[in-house]
Amino acid sequence: MPTPLLHSVSSDLRLARELADLADAVTMAHFAKRDLAVFVKPDRTPVTEADRATEQAIRARLADARPGDSIFGEEFGTSGEARRQWIIDPIDGTANYMRGIPIWATLISLVVDGEPRVGVVSAPALGRRWWGATGHGAYLSESVSTHDTTSERPLRVSGVETLEEASISYNSLKGWDDAGRLAELVDLGRRVGRTRAVGEFWSYMLVAEGALEIAGEFDLQPYDMAAIIPIVTEAGGRFSSVDGEPGPWHGSALATNGALHDEALEALAARR
Repeated sequence: MPTPLLHSVSSDLRLARELADLADAVTMAHFAKRDLAVFVKPDRTPVTEADRATEQAIRARLADARPGDSIFGEEFGTSGEARRQWIIDPIDGTANYMRGIPIWATLISLVVDGEPRVGVVSAPALGRRWWGATGHGAYLSESVSTHDTTSERPLRVSGVETLEEASISYNSLKGWDDAGRLAELVDLGRRVGRTRAVGEFWSYMLVAEGALEIAGEFDLQPYDMAAIIPIVTEAGGRFSSVDGEPGPWHGSALATNGALHDEALEALAARR
């Protein structure tokens, strides 16, 4: 049985944007600090005190605002078993954050019965925030404050219909090589108009904005992707794994303007 909708999508989106406000206050207070505490997780990836403090702030607010919902965060795992689940990446792009590079963001999503319904991507060092929700469209604001609506604009993917005119962002050649798909990526790169390695969340937001047509990468977790999906799809695009599987559960991402999705999937299919 589907989970009953205890809250409206619009109220969940409003809360997600408030959570992004909380996150921005924490992340910006720590950004570029000379004495930022950095730790190494068991998987050998870095985590900072800001990652942990940001997720804790979001969890505390959710415990008050949505006590019946479950939470899945990068730093503190899963709490609760409800099928309404908030998925959090407190800082997507921690390596950039640590080095003072402004390409990082907090990713917040609400997933209901495994389907991402609400997504917010807030990049305060870039002064940009994107959000989307099922049936409510997708938007970009060049002010990260929820209360400033003057710079909000709806998002729409590009109308490019041929690979020869398309731009692609692949994030990391090493990631594709490790997945055994570098040759397929290189072949697709030869067919498209432009190749770029924008990286992190931003390439997917550029697809939603219509500035890129294709973005993809491997070695991802659900918290890297869940918030992206409602934004891309509500902007008119498509999202799947590189193998065409739906949702953020399969370890890779392929976002397109929709018109080129099937062609991109075919080009990137593993060679037998």
